[in-house]
Amino acid sequence: MEKWMKNYVEILNQNLNKIPFDKINEIIKILGKANKEKRQIFVFGNGGSASTSSHFITDLGKSASDKLPDRFRCISLNDNTAWITAIGNDYSFEDIFLFQLKNYAQPGDVVMTMSVSGSSPNLVKAFKWAKANGLETIALVGGKKGKLAGIADHVVVIDSEHYGIVEDAHMVISHLLCYAFIEHPEVIK
Repeated sequence: MEKWMKNYVEILNQNLNKIPFDKINEIIKILGKANKEKRQIFVFGNGGSASTSSHFITDLGKSASDKLPDRFRCISLNDNTAWITAIGNDYSFEDIFLFQLKNYAQPGDVVMTMSVSGSSPNLVKAFKWAKANGLETIALVGGKKGKLAGIADHVVVIDSEHYGIVEDAHMVISHLLCYAFIEHPEVIK
């Protein structure tokens, strides 16, 4: 078991060492611009990525906002269970994020998702709508890249198909994005 654990950590570290910091810095600038322009930031995902989305928005909306002159206007679309189940039941599970964006989003807002496969139908449908309606789109995906890689304006690929490894890396990226503002609030110019 220890050999397996060491191997997992080695593979995770290899993937963390390949994080494209130039792309992360680009996303930091997008989030900073959204903050300055009082744009909304919508984040969502499925399964473990749903949890990461909620965690990310908590850190961005609370801790990062505490360090800045203006607070982030951000929300995880995973956090309204009643709305998600109503949309899923009355329409389709593919629409759970799309319908929320239709209610809230405006051109110039930011949409971000995390997905190991990159092809979840509900994410793809929401991203197609977002692109067609003038939102800036960011996708963190796994090695398969999937359909999101061809739709999103900004894509960060973790080159693995292992769900744990990709989700771990996405959480690290989420912390990099938040802690950039927490530890370096001067990035907002």
